[in-house]
Amino acid sequence: MTEPNNRLRIIPLGGLEQIGMNMTALEYGDSIIVVDCGLAFPDDDMLGVDMVIPDVTYLIENIDKVKGFFITHGHEDHIGALPYVLQKVPVTVYGMKLTMAIIEGKLAEHPVPKGVKRKIVTYGQTITAGDFRVEFIRVNHSIVDAAALAIFTPVGTIIHSGDFKIDYTPVFGEPADLGRFAELGKKGVLALLCESTNIFKEGFTHSEQWVGKTLDMLFAEHKNSRIIVSTFASNVSRVQQIINTAARYGKKVVVDGRSMVNIITAAIDLGYINMPDGCLISIDELKNYPKEQTVLITTGSQGETMASLARMAANIHRKIKIEPGDTIILSSTPIPGNEKAVAKVINDLSLLGAKVAFQDTHVSGHACREEIKLLYALTKPKYSIPIHGEFRHRREHAQMVEELGIPHENIFVLQSGDVLEMDGETAELADPVTAGGLMVDGLGIGDIGNVVLHDRQTLSQHGIVIISVVMEKGTDQVLAGPELLSRGFVYIRENEELVEEARDVAIDSLVSCQERHITDRNRIKNIIRDDLNDFLWRRMKRSPVIMPVIMDV
Repeated sequence: MTEPNNRLRIIPLGGLEQIGMNMTALEYGDSIIVVDCGLAFPDDDMLGVDMVIPDVTYLIENIDKVKGFFITHGHEDHIGALPYVLQKVPVTVYGMKLTMAIIEGKLAEHPVPKGVKRKIVTYGQTITAGDFRVEFIRVNHSIVDAAALAIFTPVGTIIHSGDFKIDYTPVFGEPADLGRFAELGKKGVLALLCESTNIFKEGFTHSEQWVGKTLDMLFAEHKNSRIIVSTFASNVSRVQQIINTAARYGKKVVVDGRSMVNIITAAIDLGYINMPDGCLISIDELKNYPKEQTVLITTGSQGETMASLARMAANIHRKIKIEPGDTIILSSTPIPGNEKAVAKVINDLSLLGAKVAFQDTHVSGHACREEIKLLYALTKPKYSIPIHGEFRHRREHAQMVEELGIPHENIFVLQSGDVLEMDGETAELADPVTAGGLMVDGLGIGDIGNVVLHDRQTLSQHGIVIISVVMEKGTDQVLAGPELLSRGFVYIRENEELVEEARDVAIDSLVSCQERHITDRNRIKNIIRDDLNDFLWRRMKRSPVIMPVIMDV
């Protein structure tokens, strides 16, 4: 066995308990590289939380070793945490052209330390970072410039699939570089870190061009309608197909929604979107054209409350008013958890008289089972490390890989914070490192914990009761109160009897404290809180947040 510091350490810091927040560190000797730096969107019970980002305590503790972030593509679950993480880990970021353009847009809104460099790479290019060499390999995905990574280490080659699918007829660019994967497989691949998102789906993912045929049919069927298409802003190939179809039917195109405008502008500047002359008009020019000659490309396909389509559905968009006869195309599939929000938007649009189409208008950007099997067949890895998915996805992935012939002991279903050490001959788990999610709320990062979330949930369900008392310093006599104030619990004016009974309970608590010579203010507050909580539960079967306030005069 080689010394531990001369062994490769694979350390997932996110992306292994949910779809999102993807981040994996690789360490050898005095070098660490990090693959991706994504965010996760908050669960329903994370009230008020904007996003969740990976805990990078381990990177901060080993900052002198960190050589750079290598980004596979420009989706939020792979780049969204960069503006926050770079504040603490200010190292170089490497990515493809569109990926870096999207990152630059994010960093413009969240200034990072001046020493942070951003370097654009190309397919086939190899970057040396300490003891590692990293090659970007072309793959297909629902965003242009997606890449897998071949990571050459002193103990063997690691392949990180990123998010991928195999599209033989992509709208933009070329098919995935299967030949390069095969070359690496012949030379020997130590481990494959492969995504698991669509592991339960049999067969192959449809080509992006399949959506183009559906769009053409819908445009032909609704020639005399204004068409509004909502899709992911980052799906440049989808946007190109919408533009191509609009041009074929002689329609003008309007782009609406901040993220959509930003990404399409960047894609046009980079030559990734071809906009026919005279096709694009501004939203203010809509009034100059008959409605049936216009197409709007907008955000909000996931039912996001503040996105453009949701504002149209709620009839609060400042410049677009949905009218009977409009045709709305939702070119996406709801992300798990967003189904209710999407259904609400569809219902609201339908109530306004629009026709909503959402069947066969989207294809996934992720590989199904046969594509994942193909990647294993080409690369022939010694070890399999399923990534990008909940435990059920990765367990299914592991079972499939075992059927392909990889020994059970060579398959590692890791959790965030696990450390897998390899020396080329053996692989074993070492002591875990700090990992998890940090909740971002406004400008606060990590200051929201389980206690705060529990209070927010209680407030949302049962409200708050504030009980205030004025006491005299030195004598501890009650000079005023207790007074009761309620928000979200009961309406005081209609529940005077309950309020009086609650005041009596608080008075009894104060009397009890005086009789027992309890003068510590915090202890008095706790006694009042406990007594009131017991009373309100017996009386109302509710448990509001109870906040005693003692003012000394």
